[in-house]
Amino acid sequence: MTTELVPGNTLVTASPDEGRALAIKLARLTIKAIQPDGEVRQRLRPSYAENADSLTAAAQVVAIEFATIAAANNYWRSTTKSSS
Repeated sequence: MTTELVPGNTLVTASPDEGRALAIKLARLTIKAIQPDGEVRQRLRPSYAENADSLTAAAQVVAIEFATIAAANNYWRSTTKSSS
């Protein structure tokens, strides 16, 4: 079974909030693609769930994904056409 790495094959979202949610989803899908065994992911979770460095690293991945999504959305179409 292949994991769809970019849901709907698009990074375009309606708002920054949707973009942030997509960034989190992409980060999670990346981990799933790297470690497809759900049991292994579950077994490893306690080792990083309470580790500040691991959580900070995960947040950095989400930030990078969000920056990519923001660029793909022209930073939400140049602030919604300069706030119309």
